[in-house]
Amino acid sequence: MFLAPMLAEASPPSRVPPPLRGSPGEWLFEPKMDGLRCLAVRNGREVTLCSRNNLPFNSRFGVIASEVAALPAGNFVLDGEVVAFFEGRPDFAVLQQGNAASVEYWVFDLPWLLGRDLRHLPIEERKSLLAKAVPESEHVKVVGEISGAPQQLYDEACKAGWEGLVAKRAGSPYRAGRSPDWWKLKCGCRQEFVIGGFTAPGGSRTAFGALLLGYWQGDELAYAGKVGTGFNETTLSQLLARFVRLERPTSPFATRINEKLARWVDPELVAEVGFTNWTPEGRLRHPSFLGLRPDKVSRDVTREPCGPGAAPRS
Repeated sequence: MFLAPMLAEASPPSRVPPPLRGSPGEWLFEPKMDGLRCLAVRNGREVTLCSRNNLPFNSRFGVIASEVAALPAGNFVLDGEVVAFFEGRPDFAVLQQGNAASVEYWVFDLPWLLGRDLRHLPIEERKSLLAKAVPESEHVKVVGEISGAPQQLYDEACKAGWEGLVAKRAGSPYRAGRSPDWWKLKCGCRQEFVIGGFTAPGGSRTAFGALLLGYWQGDELAYAGKVGTGFNETTLSQLLARFVRLERPTSPFATRINEKLARWVDPELVAEVGFTNWTPEGRLRHPSFLGLRPDKVSRDVTREPCGPGAAPRS
């Protein structure tokens, strides 16, 4: 049984959006976990881990599947994030390196329990049931709430090096798709981009030089620039092998890209990229590749708020 997950609206870095500045107790806050969204479904002995777009995760995170199978309840759906830690904080790059022994599953919601659909219940009730249904183990944890003034919590999270915060409206149900009842507050400019092509390698670089990135504006793939840092030799070769299977003769971008030796791919793969801001021309400033996002669907990738030049979500 796959349940479409609830998704959060994005807020520009550096400030808490007006909807979150309401009266005390109107919002619940959690640390934003820097990992892969994961739904865990258990029916008796059978456990299925999958991404938000229903890709299988069991073989990749077998240690988590085993511990989910050992939980007391025999039927449930958990919603959470698979993360790997570095120096006490979740680190997406470490997760991409594939050390399965170091991963943890941080659960933050319980849409289904013992044959009962809980999605209509207020979030406080779902969290209370979650705490009872999931005793923590070595690789399965429960995300706790943090309390305080929203802007202060956000500033402290960024100062501590976390990815940011997630704010959830008190009393809200669990709804499939994006909802203003959930907000993600990122500490820096960072989002997913669609890979539409790549350039030839130069110097000592192997496989390729840079990724050509974009995001969807309606049915058109807008060009966002290229990223040529953040790769190791293993990543370069693995990405090139995937590009060969997706290669196409024409550019998928809506505008002409001035790259003489570019090679084009079907716009299916999604990359996580960190950057400092957008240029006035709508290109990424100082981007760095963080990893692929198998849990994200290409057509869901739009430009998210970041800095004064940010464009609204399409």
